[in-house]
Amino acid sequence: MAMDKTFNAAEAEARIYEAWEEAGAFAAGANAQPGAEAFSIMIPPPNVTGSLHMGHAFNNTLQDILTRWHRMRGHDTLWQPGTDHAGIATQMVTEKEMAARGEPTRVEMGRDAFERRVWQQKIKSRGTIIGQLKRLGASCDWSREAFTMSGAPNAPEGEEGNFHDAVIKVFVDMYHKGLIHRGKRLVNWDPHFETAISDLEVENIEVAGHMWHFKYPLAGGETYTYVERDENGNVVLEEERDYISIATTRPETMLGDGAVAVYPSDERYAPIVGKLCEIPVGPKEHRRLIPIITDEYPDPEFGSGAVKITGAHDFNDYAVARRGGIPLYRLMDTRAQMRDDGAPYAEAAARAQAIAEGADWSETEIDALNLVPDHLRGLDRFEARRKVIEEITAEGLAVTVLNDEGAQEPLVENKPIMQPFGDRSKVVIEPMLTDQWFVDTARIVQPAIDAVRTGEVSIMPDADRKVYFHWLENIEPWCISRQLWWGHQIPVWYGFDLSAPDFADDEGDGTL
Repeated sequence: MAMDKTFNAAEAEARIYEAWEEAGAFAAGANAQPGAEAFSIMIPPPNVTGSLHMGHAFNNTLQDILTRWHRMRGHDTLWQPGTDHAGIATQMVTEKEMAARGEPTRVEMGRDAFERRVWQQKIKSRGTIIGQLKRLGASCDWSREAFTMSGAPNAPEGEEGNFHDAVIKVFVDMYHKGLIHRGKRLVNWDPHFETAISDLEVENIEVAGHMWHFKYPLAGGETYTYVERDENGNVVLEEERDYISIATTRPETMLGDGAVAVYPSDERYAPIVGKLCEIPVGPKEHRRLIPIITDEYPDPEFGSGAVKITGAHDFNDYAVARRGGIPLYRLMDTRAQMRDDGAPYAEAAARAQAIAEGADWSETEIDALNLVPDHLRGLDRFEARRKVIEEITAEGLAVTVLNDEGAQEPLVENKPIMQPFGDRSKVVIEPMLTDQWFVDTARIVQPAIDAVRTGEVSIMPDADRKVYFHWLENIEPWCISRQLWWGHQIPVWYGFDLSAPDFADDEGDGTL
């Protein structure tokens, strides 16, 4: 047989790969010697959102090298392939394709029809991905190919696996072990997809931002002597004030303030700790008064040293509010528009004022209170921000400074800020207080901590051990629920038969 003058790699690689598959060269245990040690790799399952990229090629090449090396040594070897349903990413890709083709929207077609449409996307993308992996020469055992939603309700023919059942079983097992619970906590909320997302799905990007300085008048026109000193203790400013100054990058959240916090040893504000101050926005006759408290969180050297506490819309404020028993007033809906529900503002503000003065309250009541003034309800958060700034400035409650012309103007610092964006939606993420399901990660990370402390696992360079321990020893509960149509559904149903033998009261309060 004459040799071709030029080598046709595309023809040769496809032919050789087919021969390998027909010979079972990639099957689990192929070429294994009796009693050989086992070696396996679970392929990081690529998302069924389109096609692989250069990172996949690099990563899978490394896996293939290891797999082939162990197989050649006679080890009992398996490279387990599969793909990931990737809820938020796959839903986004499918909706984009639907829009480009002029198909009905997700809402217009309904959930069942939309799920069928996503399965079509999955089947198409899976074929592309597997074809690419085979083109790379990946020596996976394709007879074991898995998909993270196989066997789910309404799965099409050919998707009869059991991974859906496995996910449900693990959820139930962890729930009964007390490792999963439902609760109301602050989460990263994506207003585009209207769902909670994890910290790993948030991109913190430095953007040009602004910091506005506003006056919170003291209740009843009370005054105090405000004194600033330099590092040597010399007085550099002394004046009578009837307000406390705060700085914020998000003025629209002032409507949900529950307190103003200062550092415990900050002498500038010692005379007014425990006093009340007025939130300088909203109808004057319904302005709320909130307490001035102390907490370790405020930095006396940053801004004015006084921090407004909006526990339902900021992660640091949330921690302060929890420590201080401060109500968490939610201001926005799932689209990051100012809430447009509940009682009129005058009624809600009166109730919030009674709570500030010591009335009993419950978390359920606080969540239902809408403290957005009537004229701001339903506005986009950034439009509401613009109006809040205008109203405070018009009333003369913006802190002012002399400009180059010698005139007073509002103090607005133009400075870069770190802004959280959804890695898929690219919209600004809103910290949101919602009911979600969480894994109690603090209870399951100890073996990982012990493995490094005992030397079973080494971290290189050694300096990164500190980062590792700080992360695991301060880990927060992991939010595992999503408000999506595509993906596993939480296996929990809510009904009225509290006495049913299979009913589990997840909140432990004996009520629905």
